Amino acid sequence: MGKKLPDELLASLNEFISSLMGLHFTESRIDDLERGIGLAAKDFGFEDEAAFVSWLRGTQLKKEHIERLASHLTVGETYFFRDSSSIDALEREILPELIESRKDSKRIRVWSAGCSTGEEAYTLAMLLGRLVPDIESWNISILATDINARALRKASEGVYTAWSFRETPGWVRDRYFRPAGEGTYRIDPAIQKMVSFGYLNLAEDIYPSLLNGTNGVDIIFCRNVIMYFSEAVARAVVKGLHDSLVDDGWLLVSPAEAVRSIKGLFAPVNLGGAIFYRKSAAQLEVTPQQELVLRPSAPLPPAQAAAEPRIEPAAPPEACPVAAQELVPREFLAEAAGFFAGGSYNEAVSLLESLTGEQRGEDGALLLARAYANMGRLEEAAKWCEGASAVNALNKASYMLLATIRQEQARGEEAVKNLKKALYLDQDFVIAHFMLGKLLMPGGAANEQAMRHLRTAHKLLERKEDDELLPESDGMMAGRLREIIASMLKGSIDG
Repeated sequence: MGKKLPDELLASLNEFISSLMGLHFTESRIDDLERGIGLAAKDFGFEDEAAFVSWLRGTQLKKEHIERLASHLTVGETYFFRDSSSIDALEREILPELIESRKDSKRIRVWSAGCSTGEEAYTLAMLLGRLVPDIESWNISILATDINARALRKASEGVYTAWSFRETPGWVRDRYFRPAGEGTYRIDPAIQKMVSFGYLNLAEDIYPSLLNGTNGVDIIFCRNVIMYFSEAVARAVVKGLHDSLVDDGWLLVSPAEAVRSIKGLFAPVNLGGAIFYRKSAAQLEVTPQQELVLRPSAPLPPAQAAAEPRIEPAAPPEACPVAAQELVPREFLAEAAGFFAGGSYNEAVSLLESLTGEQRGEDGALLLARAYANMGRLEEAAKWCEGASAVNALNKASYMLLATIRQEQARGEEAVKNLKKALYLDQDFVIAHFMLGKLLMPGGAANEQAMRHLRTAHKLLERKEDDELLPESDGMMAGRLREIIASMLKGSIDG
């Protein structure tokens, strides 16, 4: 590394990096920032680090710039079957319990958030491959995301050196890998296809979301990631991870991160020395305002409605009959939307199902479908989508949501059918073009159709401002989707 950067410059750089990508270096880790900037400067062609910092701060950075910078500022320390105590807890307790509870639905979702070069995600695939009987008949999704696009490319290739097996039992390499030449090993294709890799910035992107597969997750691994964030960003990230999990879902973070932002959202569980955190509705704190609207109640069993609306009209019916009849459902819908936004899906469901169909309307039915989807109860979510479509066959949002649910259920043909219905109603429906492109992309004759839909979506996005929110996108902005599609069209990993 060249000359040490002045303390004042490092401090201002730290603030800039935090605002740019949510990363924050504490005083004890400021040397890591300086080291990473030194490596990044050389990568970007700068001999002088101060000049590089000046260029960073004065340039409109593109997504590829941020990805290159992130690759030097985050450390991807990982290997197969890392942390034997956590692996044992998964293999002996968590996964067998989960598999038994899902023997009817045969659906399991796992997310490796901050997956680096993929060793952790593939380890989870190997564990599930060993434990799940007749795995071919199951719908198992292992999502692996990271901010480091270079690491994601390596992960998707599935080729590793001996360094990735440095503390791994010998049978793992013997059973799941084949020599690939020059001291490298290629992972078994059956394990490789169980994992999908994608770019996701935990500090900026939206989750849970049906669009990126971060909803209704059973287990989330997020080790050595939260420590990179400022306290405010860390709280938001942990809340997003909490909302992405099903009730009783599991979160694993590194021991150094365990005390940050976890309290009040998760219950710690010691499994043979490994500390996991379990989401529990009982852990959530209800605000006084919410208590005025809903009385505490147990989660609803499937498809069972709550008892009665829990608030009374503001005035007797004879005083203002029309106002009372209209105001109560609107207040209920607003409260339900608030519960949904806060990740309190059981409360949203209870409130919405207490209404009549007329009071709930199409918007309430679709919100109910989204709540069920985020709880991992996909059939119930699909039922409410279909109900909304039956009431109004011209509601494109219901077809879009149903398509996303069917995609999660590995019912691709039905997903494509519903996306085409949405596009029939609105040929400029950006998200529908994007989703259809992703669904058709895997290859064959459909690949050109996929490219056509992606190019159409990209062209439609050129008319929009970067910060414009896209309808039915779970809060995605036009600029972010434009970047994702551009990467897909270039053959890069999608977001």
